[in-house]
Amino acid sequence: MTTTMAFTQNLKTVGYTDDSQKLNGLVSSNAGKKLPGVLILPAWKGIDDEAKTAALNLEQQGYIVFIADIYGEGNIPADNNSAAKVAGYYKENYQAYQHRISLALDELKKAGADVDKIAVIGYCFGGTGTLEAARAGFPVKGVVCIHGGLAKDASRPNNEIKTKVLVENPAEDKGVTPANFDALTKELKDGKADWQIITYANCGHTFTNPTSPEYNDSMAKRAWQHTLMFLKEILQ
Repeated sequence: MTTTMAFTQNLKTVGYTDDSQKLNGLVSSNAGKKLPGVLILPAWKGIDDEAKTAALNLEQQGYIVFIADIYGEGNIPADNNSAAKVAGYYKENYQAYQHRISLALDELKKAGADVDKIAVIGYCFGGTGTLEAARAGFPVKGVVCIHGGLAKDASRPNNEIKTKVLVENPAEDKGVTPANFDALTKELKDGKADWQIITYANCGHTFTNPTSPEYNDSMAKRAWQHTLMFLKEILQ
């Protein structure tokens, strides 16, 4: 079976809305069973093969998985410039981002996920979203930020963070400055969170994506095992 066929057969499109904006998420084929759930927040170009592959792998681990559509139908960026613009909008307007994440969490619950056993993982822009889910206080057991942007506007206060947090940070990510790293560490400490940051050596930003020139096979595999271990701890 090809990967494309696996995506088609095992991931079903789910239409939902944010007022008049149509959103198109994807749900794993085990929807309807009461199982722990994982919400995936995709990278800055929208739902991609990395998110889909993660969903299939997580389904095999016994999770119901929903991949969020943050941008909505008609707004999927075609290139890096447009991706930077639309992702930048949601980073700046973080409450709109949190709202779209909340809608996707609702769809995961509708798909049968145990409401007491839900986690959020995300890549790149989606990794930033997992931190926003934690900041929003959504009732999830944990979040995994995979090469996400760590920065938060300095005018925003550091509040209590009740969910567990795992950050998988590539050492050579040019988008994460030492100041960003230190500010997030302080935020997690101030929030009295259960948190962990793992830094992966010799890795650029998109080190987990096999289609990226920055892909690091050994580190990507380690990061995935760390993700599975974390999810098993908090959801099973």
